[in-house]
Amino acid sequence: MKTIGFLGSYDKIDLLLYVAKILSLANKKVLLVDSTINQKTRYIVPAIKPTKSYITEFEGFDVAVGFNNLEEIKEYQGTDLKYDIVLLDIDNAESVKHYDITKNDRNCFVTGFDLYSLRRGMEILEALPEKKDIIKILFSVNMTKEENEYLDFLAEKYNVKWDDNMINFPVELANYSVTIENQYLSRIKMKKVSNHYKGSLEYLMMMLFTEDISSGAVKKFIKSLEGKA
Repeated sequence: MKTIGFLGSYDKIDLLLYVAKILSLANKKVLLVDSTINQKTRYIVPAIKPTKSYITEFEGFDVAVGFNNLEEIKEYQGTDLKYDIVLLDIDNAESVKHYDITKNDRNCFVTGFDLYSLRRGMEILEALPEKKDIIKILFSVNMTKEENEYLDFLAEKYNVKWDDNMINFPVELANYSVTIENQYLSRIKMKKVSNHYKGSLEYLMMMLFTEDISSGAVKKFIKSLEGKA
């Protein structure tokens, strides 16, 4: 079982839904764990009988909400976790500890460049108990060298070793409109998502899941989500 942590206070659930959907189209058994404070998936992912903690199937993968760690999820299911890939959405220091992200196969830090995202993100990095290699996933309207350097400056005192590669996602109104439509219709589609966003998503998939899915398959599945295949 491969476990990937997505750390940061920036709202990244829409990105993770795309990632989980593409993996599910590749016949991977995927669990998306929402361990965030606001538990956004509780409101945007349909569930028949939501309780304090539950797991629901959505678009070919499972979504877990309200659990404090993977052991609680195992107890809920009454068996060992039988997933190919687990995606952890973490936006607080407590979850960094409870989910012991040091054991993850890879960890990513997802942030925008508003001060709230940056400063709360630093609280998460501060909770890292040991030096970890982390991939930057950066959301920006106009990605600049200065923004990246400022992030490096803020994080330099924490247990972070940035991966040589980083991924830039655009902040664009068109992509946000697709997100809203998907939420209303309870589906995951990528029609009208920008080419920049799709290109960054492809790159992310290859960085994290090159052993699980081919580049050609990722392109094929994105086209199918656009309604072109």
